[in-house]
Amino acid sequence: MNGTNLDKNRTPAPGRAHRHPGQRGVMNGASPTIRVAAAVLVDDGGRMLVVRKRGTHIFMQPGGKIDEGESPLQALRRELREEVALEMEAGDLTFAGVFTANAANEPDTMVEAHTFVARHHGEVSPAAEIETVRWVEPDGSGANPLADLTVEHMLPLAREFARAAL
Repeated sequence: MNGTNLDKNRTPAPGRAHRHPGQRGVMNGASPTIRVAAAVLVDDGGRMLVVRKRGTHIFMQPGGKIDEGESPLQALRRELREEVALEMEAGDLTFAGVFTANAANEPDTMVEAHTFVARHHGEVSPAAEIETVRWVEPDGSGANPLADLTVEHMLPLAREFARAAL
């Protein structure tokens, strides 16, 4: 990625536990953890795609749970097809790290996101359980409320990715 630090291990925000990819179980000994694959899709204007699932009010990254026997990349490509009718080639997605935060729609639960970044040119349409898609500005404006994971990790990652692409 043009010499950026996107592929190096990330450290968690203060107060957040962190595991390495492939580890299983609870991250902090108390809260259950949902393991997902997530996409930070950035357009030519530096905006980042977020989605809102039907029946919820919080916007987050497209992506979803990693099925047994599935790699994070395989899971993300499947979820992008299902959620936003987007076919991404494996080579278009760059692994950016594993990030943790409070889960948006499940109380007392953490989310561990195996995150990939990519540039996207074109339209995106909601599909499956997705009700709304939006492109948010690098400061997060354009969709509210945003998931903790999005605010704490994904927006900074999108800004870094957009700068690296210039």
